[in-house]
Amino acid sequence: MSFVLNIVSKQYPPYIIDLYSVEGARNLILTLFFIILILKIARILSPVNKLIVAKIICLVTIIITLANHIIDYNNGNWEIYEDLPLHLCSISNLITCFILFIPKNQKLFEFLLYCGFWGGLMAILTAQINDYDGSIFKYLQYYISHGTIILIPLYMFYHLGYKITKFSWLRVLLILNVLMIIIMPINFKLGSNYMYLREAPDIKNPLVFGEWPYYIINWELFILILFYFKYFFLKKQKSLNENISNLNF
Repeated sequence: MSFVLNIVSKQYPPYIIDLYSVEGARNLILTLFFIILILKIARILSPVNKLIVAKIICLVTIIITLANHIIDYNNGNWEIYEDLPLHLCSISNLITCFILFIPKNQKLFEFLLYCGFWGGLMAILTAQINDYDGSIFKYLQYYISHGTIILIPLYMFYHLGYKITKFSWLRVLLILNVLMIIIMPINFKLGSNYMYLREAPDIKNPLVFGEWPYYIINWELFILILFYFKYFFLKKQKSLNENISNLNF
């Protein structure tokens, strides 16, 4: 079943970048390069400077996010059915902006580690820049915003001493489903497509196939596997690093 969204066409159509194009491959490589570079540089910093760098990245994210909304509003291109922070990456971006400025942020860290990481990576692999007006700012904003929701949770895990707790992957999956339950009626009320719960995205996504609502069920199964893989990989890596440290000691 396919839903037709009753919304007015926006001034600027989405700009879709095929991963298999030169542009898509270049952008993926550059984004991952800068993420890895920052993670590597942080290894030589003192604990205090590591935190300062992370907070600077969060502040830059705040500035870019605000500027993006202001530009869209001034262009008459900000719409309630598309520009509220209710997409998975938008929610993760909002958390990234403030996570290091609020106490007791372990649950937010875990949400970012799973949802932000996989959501950001998928957005870069299947890039769709909404409201693209042809400006370099909108272009870079897309990759910076999605890059930081990948970078910050990894930075917190490797350099700021944050740890993943047992069953965190399952807990975040349950939280994600609660968000979906909340957002779905909002979509029907506003005629929006937040988290692509009313209609599949325009761009081809390997995690999204089939008609509504079956693509959501397929997506859930893939997300479950990806979340658990992330948990298993980081747990094993952390255990290996601790064993190496003990041997060196």
